[in-house]
Amino acid sequence: MARPIYLDYNGTTPHAPEVIAAMRPFLEHEFGNPSSSHWYGIAPKQAVEKARQQVARLLNCAADEIVFTSGGTESNNHAIKGMAAALRDRGNHIITCSIEHPAVLEVCRALEADGVATTCLPVDHDGLVDPADVEKAIRPETILISIMHSNNEVGTMQPVAEISALARSRGIAIHTDAAQSVGKVAVDVRALGVDLLSVAGHKLYAPKGVGALYIRKSVQPAKFCHGAGQERGWRAGTENVLEIVGLGMACEIAGENLESNISHMQGLRDRLHQGLVDDLGDTCALNGHPEKRLPNTLSLGFKGLAATRILEEIGLDVAASPGAACHSDTVEISHVLQAMGIDRQWAMGTLRFSVGRMTTAEEIDRARAVVTAAVRKLGG
Repeated sequence: MARPIYLDYNGTTPHAPEVIAAMRPFLEHEFGNPSSSHWYGIAPKQAVEKARQQVARLLNCAADEIVFTSGGTESNNHAIKGMAAALRDRGNHIITCSIEHPAVLEVCRALEADGVATTCLPVDHDGLVDPADVEKAIRPETILISIMHSNNEVGTMQPVAEISALARSRGIAIHTDAAQSVGKVAVDVRALGVDLLSVAGHKLYAPKGVGALYIRKSVQPAKFCHGAGQERGWRAGTENVLEIVGLGMACEIAGENLESNISHMQGLRDRLHQGLVDDLGDTCALNGHPEKRLPNTLSLGFKGLAATRILEEIGLDVAASPGAACHSDTVEISHVLQAMGIDRQWAMGTLRFSVGRMTTAEEIDRARAVVTAAVRKLGG
């Protein structure tokens, strides 16, 4: 049986062939500890530093501003908890927004138990944060603003550069979760003006379990993990050389082909969107900003249907993600769609389709036919 068409690249990505090739020596024979002073540590140490430079080039920063982590969740935790601890004498207030990933929202919730106040800003119907709302939320005790670069469910991209300028004018640090953006759109930390930025390897064709945190040289969050002092003391523990190498290569190839990849993904995303609209008319509706959106992301609501039922119908042919989950007699709408104020009859039938570099036009056309047939069968 043929494998389903994979349209869940925002969930995770397959390993790029170049990434696998770069990692292979460190799986097969370059097993040394990069902290070792003998011969076996040389190649691993050099590989880690090469990867650091590769990540830095993609983000347009200095290599020594990159700290390797276990992924986007750890990067977000380090950035937010680290700044809250380091700046506790200056204040105890953090600003974020209602559609952040749980790796940000849950961190803020945990900090509230330690006396850190959080303001969670609303978004509009397209999922956008208003910089004016950020400005209004700032207090004398505000120490950090954490606003995601792009949303994982609907793809809406936030005005991070504008918010960063506002933060800098008030002497407030700013962090952005760019896990969904890196490798899909240009992510330049200098242009964005951010102090901290999170990267997740498995969102850009690198392995799961590796990520990075950009930390501007002038910023000093508290250490995340204490030990023997690896990663210049920011995160102790023997480096995950195999996966760090994979992340470095993934960043290198992302930078080399970014514009063509954007064009490829956006063309396929729009092909699927237009096809479903042609087939189903006003029984499907777009979630997220029509323009300020990741080039690969398509969130569609199918009126009056249940997302899980649609997925059951298409599951052997198409892999996608739901915007709502059924639990016995109830339907739980995602916090993102709730925050955007999406009508329940549309939200409960929302699916996220996310294409990738490896997606083909033939797959898109087949997926269109499969989804159309399923929606019609279910009464859409």
